[in-house]
Amino acid sequence: MLAFLIQRVLQAVFVMVVVALIAFSLFHYVGDPVLNMVGQEATEADRAALRARLGLDQPLPIQFFQFIANAAQFEFGISYRSARPVTDLIVERLPATLELAIISAIFAVVMGIVLGIYTALNRGNWLSNFIMTASLIGVSLPTFLIGVLLIYVFAVELGWLPAFGRGEVIDLGWWNTGLLTRSGLASLILPAITLGLFQLTLIMRLVRAEMLEVLRADYIKFARARGLSKRVVNLRHALKNTLIPVITIIGLQLGTIIAFAIITETVFQWPGVGALFITAVRFVDIPVMAAYLMMIALVFVVINLIVDLLYYAVDPRLRVQGGAK
Repeated sequence: MLAFLIQRVLQAVFVMVVVALIAFSLFHYVGDPVLNMVGQEATEADRAALRARLGLDQPLPIQFFQFIANAAQFEFGISYRSARPVTDLIVERLPATLELAIISAIFAVVMGIVLGIYTALNRGNWLSNFIMTASLIGVSLPTFLIGVLLIYVFAVELGWLPAFGRGEVIDLGWWNTGLLTRSGLASLILPAITLGLFQLTLIMRLVRAEMLEVLRADYIKFARARGLSKRVVNLRHALKNTLIPVITIIGLQLGTIIAFAIITETVFQWPGVGALFITAVRFVDIPVMAAYLMMIALVFVVINLIVDLLYYAVDPRLRVQGGAK
């Protein structure tokens, strides 16, 4: 177990170093930050002084190692647009993105597993066929179009839910949440469905395929021959082995939810980190862009590490192979 953990941690560190190199390259190949921060009337001496203050006059290897050292402390410099620390900007908007991502993930995982089990155990009936046909919508339609359709139906035509914004929020120290207010919960419904629908359909179809394969296994036939009830066979024996490969996909999809929250936040004017990144791209705010890239990479690396450990704990074959080695 320890060797497995060390190997995965070293892989995670290598990935973060590569991503840091890509993020660092933004400062040198996406415009000149000094020209973006000073006006046209600034003299060459003013530019040189600012370049020295930012450390841009140092050799590239020194700048890169300094960038890594600062990133390890969650320091990404000053925003070119707002002249504020990038970390403060991200911390202010992070609660909105995390709440949206967590609610979307819960919606996608719970509904995906439940619908996947139902369609596998009741294949052939009309409701199962309808669910499988409807799931093609979540796979085929782009996220922004799903969001626009939901806004048109539930906000414009029916007037049941708000079309944009986060609603009323409550400050809990540095964390602000909309889960404790009625308008905040109402504002969360449409973006959460929009963000989680694609992941829901993928999880549902994967669970269904794995469940059907497990149900054809010999040990399931033996369990039925022993006289065990359908409930015990399906939920205790079949479901447990179905979820082993599903864990990996679910973990990767959770990272995808956070990474692709940009589109949903743009459609619903959700004040999260994704919207901050879109603004940074528009104004070529490189420190914010680099910080967002590092944050998304860290999310994927951490989730992937957790999934690997869960997979190792759930699948006894990995432990047997590790012991043999």
